[in-house]
Amino acid sequence: MAITDVVVPQLSESVSEATLLTWKKQPGAAVEADEILIEVETDKVVLEVPAPASGVLAEIVKGDGSTVTSGEVLARIDTAGTVSYTHLRAHET
Repeated sequence: MAITDVVVPQLSESVSEATLLTWKKQPGAAVEADEILIEVETDKVVLEVPAPASGVLAEIVKGDGSTVTSGEVLARIDTAGTVSYTHLRAHET
């Protein structure tokens, strides 16, 4: 298993913390590199946080509404993972 961390991007010098909005993917979901996973809101701007690599979202470390700082780990992507059958069935329409 090869794990890549998803981290809070660098915030401006005058901003020390941000709030996570809503995750666009859940653990077990396939993600593509540069796909937006979550938005981070500061008192000045909303930043999009893209996936740093393709794979499967293995874990969400910080949930919706959490307060975070620059460089903090938000989630982990398993770059060698595959989407589970259970996850696929749960999202069929």
